[in-house]
Amino acid sequence: MSASPVSTHLVRGTVAYRRATLALFCAGFATFAMLYCVQPLLPLLAGYFAVSAASSSLALSLTTLSLALCLLLAGALAESWGRKPVMVAALGLAVLLGLACALVDSWQWLLVLRALLGLALSGLPALAMAYVGEEFDPDSLPAAMGLYIGGTALGGLLGRLLAGLLADLGGWPLALGGIAGLGLLALLLFVWLLPPSRHFQAQALSLRGLLGNFAGHLGNPQLRLLFLLAFLLMGGFVALFNYVGFRLAAPPFSLSATVIGLLFVVYLGGILSAGWAGRLVTRLGARRVLQGGIGLMLLGVLGCAAPWLWLLVLGLALFTLGFFAAHAVASGQVGQRARQARAQASSLYLCAYYLGSSVLGYAGGWIWQHFGWSALLVALAGLFLLALLAVRRL
Repeated sequence: MSASPVSTHLVRGTVAYRRATLALFCAGFATFAMLYCVQPLLPLLAGYFAVSAASSSLALSLTTLSLALCLLLAGALAESWGRKPVMVAALGLAVLLGLACALVDSWQWLLVLRALLGLALSGLPALAMAYVGEEFDPDSLPAAMGLYIGGTALGGLLGRLLAGLLADLGGWPLALGGIAGLGLLALLLFVWLLPPSRHFQAQALSLRGLLGNFAGHLGNPQLRLLFLLAFLLMGGFVALFNYVGFRLAAPPFSLSATVIGLLFVVYLGGILSAGWAGRLVTRLGARRVLQGGIGLMLLGVLGCAAPWLWLLVLGLALFTLGFFAAHAVASGQVGQRARQARAQASSLYLCAYYLGSSVLGYAGGWIWQHFGWSALLVALAGLFLLALLAVRRL
């Protein structure tokens, strides 16, 4: 009797599955650590370079904007060039640019290098999601995607936490250089651990074919809803974490960069909730788990309105739990609902995801500067209520 085609996929519990998930965990870790390490440094960058709070957020917004725009090209090229080679090259270039960021003393050059860093990182997220969709057994896919999203959560946590600590020890250049060094270690592990693709089928490079794939994905109403969710949830998530540092550095809290960085320990909850949510989908369905995740985000926003530090931190924890649960489920649904050209479908999802980070992250700074913290929280609550309405149509 011939072997089932499913037997060639990565199945939970096998050595190959563990190597692949650990490799993807490292990729997610490095991507988010280098991407978001500037977030707790924004007050320091604003003071050092004498720019406003909203302008300082460009160190993050320009990175995510270039990443979002270049994702479409990276996803298209990967349909012809393969998964692992492009991911290795992208992560290697990102490490070099991260090290270069630590060596400049010009605000303009820092922004240029951060924008190029986003371009380099564009070769990773969509391809990682496509690799999971192609190489893992369907029953193992939600848990594998949850582990990858957990890696992004840990990268976001350590990138921010260590950046705050290193900044207090040696300033923002040491912080950026140290995080790039961690990215190099993650790159070496990724190259060693990730199994080569078995189910990738190369497509000839064709502009007509690429545009046809994009049009097909955008014509799918369920995928459009997932793209909208990516924009709203990620945009709101980044807006809150961009400016909570300014809120906590000011009276009555007056916290140092190290203490503000330590508050990102709430990302540990994101690592757990991403994997947990992926497993819950098989029992409760994607829509219910998404609704629960967004509901937690709304509770978190309410907690962040409190004048007491303990309640604000609790609000951040709930907010983070909800975000990573919702993101893990939504990103997994993209791989399942796209029947072909999965890398391009993933790149569209992540393009919307990082466009939300750039546009809403910067807009949040404008609201914070002109209307204050409470107005920002009200705007975020409005975004998440809109996301709940979108989920009802899934």
